[in-house]
Amino acid sequence: MLVLLAFIIIFHITSAALLFIATIDNAWWVGEEFFADIWRVCVNNTNCTEIDDSIQEFSTVQAVQATMILSTILCCIAFLIFVLQLFRLKQGERFVLTSIIQLMSCLCVMIAASIYTDRREDIHKNNPTLYALTSDGSYGYSFILAWVAFAFTFISGLMYLILRKRK
Repeated sequence: MLVLLAFIIIFHITSAALLFIATIDNAWWVGEEFFADIWRVCVNNTNCTEIDDSIQEFSTVQAVQATMILSTILCCIAFLIFVLQLFRLKQGERFVLTSIIQLMSCLCVMIAASIYTDRREDIHKNNPTLYALTSDGSYGYSFILAWVAFAFTFISGLMYLILRKRK
């Protein structure tokens, strides 16, 4: 059982790390001369433009930002609750709250990545020069890490549900 708990702790910490990297790092959409994320667009590694309310689809960007931050916070809270429940609750009651919070984190990261997938083009249409540059690109590793974090948080949430009855 200790090996299983150690595996779950490492898995959960990995999920949180993936969420932090996906939220902070600047590689959601990349091309030869630029890279962009949910916070800014950088051209030639020197000219960075913050995504602000001057962009037509700013509410879309805010939704992605908010859900990624919420997902990261929920994942960290779930870990703290897991540690507290590990020693405080009796068998059968353990990890249900942790599972619920982890699955909410999973839902948030899924919503953020889905919105970004659907509305990525709309984010830069207000600036024609920037849109022409960023239209030829591909999804970067931070975007992929967000989807991997979705899978990890989902699996982790299910593991907590299965673990609730184990001794």
